[in-house]
Amino acid sequence: MPGVGFIRVKLLQVDKGQITTTSEPFDPFVAVNVKETVNSPGQKPQYVQKKRTIYPEWNTCFDAHIYEGRVINMIINEKPNRMLAEVTISARALADKCRDGSISTTWLDLKPSGRLQIQIRFFSENEEQIPQPDSEKGGGITRRRGAIKQQKVHEVKGHQFIAKFFRQPTYCSFCNEFLWGLNKQGYQCKICNCAVHKKCHEKILGQCPGSAKDSRETKMMSERFNINVPHRFKVNNYMSPTFCDHCGTLLYGLFRQGLKCEVCGTNCHKKCEKFMPNLCGVNQKMLAEVLQEVRKAPSVSQRKPGTNANQEESSSDEEGQGYEQIWDKNGPPLEPPGSKPPAAPRRKFTPNDFTFHKVLGKGSFGKVMLAELKHKGKWYAVKVLKKDVVLEDDDVECTMIEKQVLALGCQHPYLTHLHSTFTTPSHLFFVMEYLNGGDLMFHIQLSGKFDIQRGQFYGAEILLGLQFLHTKGIVYRDLKLDNVLLDREGHVKIADFGMCKLNVFDERKATTFCGTPDYIAPEILKGWKYNQSVDWWSYGVLLYEMMIGQSPFHGDDEDDLFHSIMNDTPHYPRWLPKEAASMLSLLFIRNPKERLGMPDCAAGPIRSQAFFKNIDWGKMELRQIDPPFKPKIKSDSDISNFDKDFTMEKAQLTPPADKELLKTMNQKVFHGFSFTSIEADQ
Repeated sequence: MPGVGFIRVKLLQVDKGQITTTSEPFDPFVAVNVKETVNSPGQKPQYVQKKRTIYPEWNTCFDAHIYEGRVINMIINEKPNRMLAEVTISARALADKCRDGSISTTWLDLKPSGRLQIQIRFFSENEEQIPQPDSEKGGGITRRRGAIKQQKVHEVKGHQFIAKFFRQPTYCSFCNEFLWGLNKQGYQCKICNCAVHKKCHEKILGQCPGSAKDSRETKMMSERFNINVPHRFKVNNYMSPTFCDHCGTLLYGLFRQGLKCEVCGTNCHKKCEKFMPNLCGVNQKMLAEVLQEVRKAPSVSQRKPGTNANQEESSSDEEGQGYEQIWDKNGPPLEPPGSKPPAAPRRKFTPNDFTFHKVLGKGSFGKVMLAELKHKGKWYAVKVLKKDVVLEDDDVECTMIEKQVLALGCQHPYLTHLHSTFTTPSHLFFVMEYLNGGDLMFHIQLSGKFDIQRGQFYGAEILLGLQFLHTKGIVYRDLKLDNVLLDREGHVKIADFGMCKLNVFDERKATTFCGTPDYIAPEILKGWKYNQSVDWWSYGVLLYEMMIGQSPFHGDDEDDLFHSIMNDTPHYPRWLPKEAASMLSLLFIRNPKERLGMPDCAAGPIRSQAFFKNIDWGKMELRQIDPPFKPKIKSDSDISNFDKDFTMEKAQLTPPADKELLKTMNQKVFHGFSFTSIEADQ
């Protein structure tokens, strides 16, 4: 019987039996609750849920430690959220279904009807070597893990504005005009729900009101302008559609829909009254414009000869416009190929130039498809993003950065090379070299783990790609098995640059909480400003997974996983070479300045570590070392190294969700996206 450890459960399928459904086809999902047994004197044992409910997708896994009295409750639901059946079973009982470290596939009976098929694998806490499964069963890492990224917060005088797509008509609480368009038309404060245009958010006069009556805004107006006039709100019946002057949304209802000021006529929801400052009768827009002019107008002695205030303002407005350029630490901005107008215009591609054959991968970002360039017989991987999704997720800047880094990748052998980029009214297209060797996640699922020589080889080539990005001031931020691909010879290529941050040098650091949970560095979890150190932590996780076959940090849910990353020491099996264990421990140093890969690491440069003692770095940089593994590839269009879950899907563009909203899209934000490489133009 398995001892102390944890189980990894993979959800396979459900047999609905006599379960009745309200719609066709049957589209179920599973909610998983991990509960603990609580015993009270004289009462039956009670189950208490201390972890939040998780919703694993089909053919993905969740982990659960084995504790006495722990049970796992799995509920089958039908979309949108109708419970159909459930099963509750102890974690120990699931572990008992695994014998000798094998992977067990079993059916669990559901109540009131039906069956749930799952796959279980037991991991011992004291396990020195993970048993090697056969290729059909897969390895210890059995799921693809999606990246997360928190929305950028724009702090203005206490307001915490985030970009928002308003699905209902909304007024700007600053200028009292509608927020139009499909683009995330405005910002909304997370604290007080104040809604404003992006162009208006920096003009807000005062602090975000926790309690508007005592806010700094009210005090400032009272002290500087002798303005401290409370509104005189009364419940009002509105006979025509009316919008709240704070959050900008409609006052709903048939009667007594909101509050109206008897003096100035300001309207608001009852819930928004506490956020309304004492500015009865004050036009904030006009006052802000006056204050702005006062701030901008310099004294006569400060002006340049021959200029006036309007000329100076125009000059300053031009500074800093456009997206960030990639900087080289030793020189001026390094512009990617094609960023300057060439002597002769390069060819511009369109979707009609390609024939789309297969889906290679997909996610929340969109999908990647195998495509053939017509009349050329050349094959490419084309990443397609929906513009409406990019705009709703406030990812325009990230998309433009991804294009920049991909174009820069043409300068390095271990980064994915870009053929071209182009747009249609509804989609964005990245045309990249087709790496038909598959990604490392695909291969590790087949083999369980890589031998030390293979892990060392991949580690060295990935290291060179990372260091190239770092010298350009780029933090990659999403290094994982899924994002490292193999070409037909077996060399690696780092892909997917959508999480990159540019111009991180010296004291310029990043702050966004992002990455794939299993790979996120402690400094990100702590909310610290960070630099390239986070990539070296992720690099350590990647090496650990390649050589040991499981993740170094574990948890029943995301909170437990993050606690493990912050506090736990990874387990290094006895069979792991001491040079490998030593380097991994240096990569898992929680002080980012002292971590291996950083200049202040006491162990010296990462290339000089004993783990890499057999590597000829000069030959490695020139791709002159033969890979230890060569993928099986039958042709240039071979898709056998990609998951069948994707390749079986029909290759077609996903239409926009709302064609009417598409008409209002601001296409100007994608100006400068199109690009054609020198090689593609020949």
